[in-house]
Amino acid sequence: MDILGDLRQRGLIQQITDDEGLNEHLQSKVVTLYCGFDPTADSLHIGHLVPALMLKRFQKAGHRPIALIGGGTGLIGDPSGRSTERSLNELEVVQGYSEKIKDQLANLLDFDKGENAAVARNNYEWLSATTIIEFLRDTGKHFSINYMLAKDSVESRLENGISFTEFSYMILQSLDFLKLYEKENCTLQIGGSDQWGNITAGMELIRRTKSGKEEEAKAYGLTVPLITKADGTKFGKTAGGAVWLDGKKTTPYEFYQFWINTDDRDVIKFIKYFTFIDHSEIAELAVEMETAPEQRIAHRRLAEEMTELVHSKEALAQAQKITEALFSGEIQNLNGEEIEQGFKDVPSITFAREEKGLIDILVEANISPSKRQAREDVQNGAVYINGNRQQDLTYKISSQDRIDDAFTIIRRGKKKYFLIRFN
Repeated sequence: MDILGDLRQRGLIQQITDDEGLNEHLQSKVVTLYCGFDPTADSLHIGHLVPALMLKRFQKAGHRPIALIGGGTGLIGDPSGRSTERSLNELEVVQGYSEKIKDQLANLLDFDKGENAAVARNNYEWLSATTIIEFLRDTGKHFSINYMLAKDSVESRLENGISFTEFSYMILQSLDFLKLYEKENCTLQIGGSDQWGNITAGMELIRRTKSGKEEEAKAYGLTVPLITKADGTKFGKTAGGAVWLDGKKTTPYEFYQFWINTDDRDVIKFIKYFTFIDHSEIAELAVEMETAPEQRIAHRRLAEEMTELVHSKEALAQAQKITEALFSGEIQNLNGEEIEQGFKDVPSITFAREEKGLIDILVEANISPSKRQAREDVQNGAVYINGNRQQDLTYKISSQDRIDDAFTIIRRGKKKYFLIRFN
């Protein structure tokens, strides 16, 4: 199956320019394509995964991807998909973000693969070297105000207002396409559906500046659909905020849990969007979802594929170990790092490394509201230390209860966990 056929079967094509022409172009040569990632934070989040993995899909099909870091456009702000102006960051901040995002993309793409090795570029290179006169004369003259106002990314902002800064973003992104066309023979740009106007504007700039000068000045655009969840909530958001690719911001365990808790109605769709599982296996997983949904085979497959892809096999094994320990209650099998991941968001308190009575800890850590209630909880068997029930009213927490000499997990009832730290 050719690359466009695979993408269609996965539901990954929202819009495409010159379908037949692009198909012939992709089958006739190694095509260089790019996708841009503006450094608006110090990490990508899972909303960036579909376009990033599109680059990977094209690379696996034999083409050459460019990951364009928007070190220049990130200083301006993209109005696409937004109702208000983006806050502008300082140059040093954006440059720091750019390096971190470049490293994350290097984990997803193969930068050492010969003819179609991935390439990382930063548009700050040419945008910072372009004078305002050059920008207006050589690029701005090709864009009419009427043409720009008709684009959705601009039109949707007119009622609330849009600054000239963000209004100019379309031209800057168009210039990116032109520069990569000239420098890298890049003929295809991909992006989210909200980037359609910017992509087609770049194609138009190439056509206007190169027609007549080259035998064939042809460029193409392709967008992926906006990802929505079956329950109507925004994809990639949890109660704790965005799901980041940076393991320090969203731990591999949290990342694994996000995918394994996917709504049944979304799981097959997400397997198509985010994984490289072949279509025959996806069909088998869909059947299993229908016949034995309680086994959650597709959910586990999705969580395993994504955690290994973004983090590593080791991180996946660790996430699975934490999951099993929490399910079984055998907390004592975890090490300190795994405790940090698995109990990142539970209530915690810090004590000195010394013996301390269990009743006192329950009250001081607000696990039980009073000593009387604490004693009742212990006597009734509702208190667990590192997964083990403790009913001794005189019990003292000591070094034998400290995991890696740093943590003790207390559970009250079935699901209320508390993290005790020791300094």
